[in-house]
Amino acid sequence: MGTINTEYGLVPVVSPDWSHADRWGHIRSRMSAFRMNYAINPGLYAIGTPDADSDIFVSANYKFSFDILRRELMGINGWILVLDTKGINVWCAAGKGTFGTDELVRRITAANLAGLVAHRRIIVPQLGATGVRATEVMRKTGFHVYFGPVEAADIKQYCTDNYRASPEMRQIRFGIVKRLILTPIELNQALKRYPLVALIILVIFGLQPTGVIFNNAWFEGWPYLFLCLIAIVIGAVITPLLLPFIPGRSFALKGLITGVAAVSPLVALTPAGGESFFLKASALVLFSLLSSYLALQFTGATTFTTISGVKKELRIWLPIYIAGLVIAAILLVLYKIHSWGLI
Repeated sequence: MGTINTEYGLVPVVSPDWSHADRWGHIRSRMSAFRMNYAINPGLYAIGTPDADSDIFVSANYKFSFDILRRELMGINGWILVLDTKGINVWCAAGKGTFGTDELVRRITAANLAGLVAHRRIIVPQLGATGVRATEVMRKTGFHVYFGPVEAADIKQYCTDNYRASPEMRQIRFGIVKRLILTPIELNQALKRYPLVALIILVIFGLQPTGVIFNNAWFEGWPYLFLCLIAIVIGAVITPLLLPFIPGRSFALKGLITGVAAVSPLVALTPAGGESFFLKASALVLFSLLSSYLALQFTGATTFTTISGVKKELRIWLPIYIAGLVIAAILLVLYKIHSWGLI
């Protein structure tokens, strides 16, 4: 939309409206690894026709985050200071340290905000508070950090209310619709590995003393392939959707509960290896833990988990996953040996 000529140089002007390209980019960022490179250049931007009295809003340089903010600033004349968060959203970047005090101070200085505006007020999203030390920013730049509402949709009301957030504005809402929106990329990432897993499964089931027999591979292996798909859907989609209703706080435990609940009856009903105890036990162990592992990955998509909490879960569950994989492999080997009549 052009630029604004300031005493300190040209500032790009952005529109609050989303183009078709923006909307397509948002869809792609929800569905695939495209989000890893979905970023804008850090620096200062203008929206509307800001002046020395206009507010300064801080954003990550993850383009989706930036786009949501500029959309909600429709009708406002303001400055948007974009930090270099390496294309990561505010919440995750604050945890990683890229949305932090040092970067904020650096960008305030680089943009010459002290000379650009007459006030000393800068509005930082609440979800970035874990990475920003307001007192240090004040000491180094003279700017007072105001932590805005959780939702960008509340930013206008927040400014109207003299930069005071109501209790509702401080609440993190993570309902079923928001969880559903986040599941496609989790499912997509898991399904990317499925063809390789399927190939390994077919080779294992086709393996005979005389070589690999592909007729046997499909006949014996399809129940395993089916159970693997079910575990992926349960861990990456169903568990996140049912998150508040599943007992326990641990995401891994929640995924294990839903995994066992879904896989157990299917193992009993699916003709996997006839009535082989070894194969059914292997499937139950492996796919219940697969569901648990995928549910654990969803911690990175939520706004109420902490880095320390995620690390604690990993310390607890990683040995369990490794042990479960070893046990499932041993049971599978026993099944093959038994099917060959060696035991």
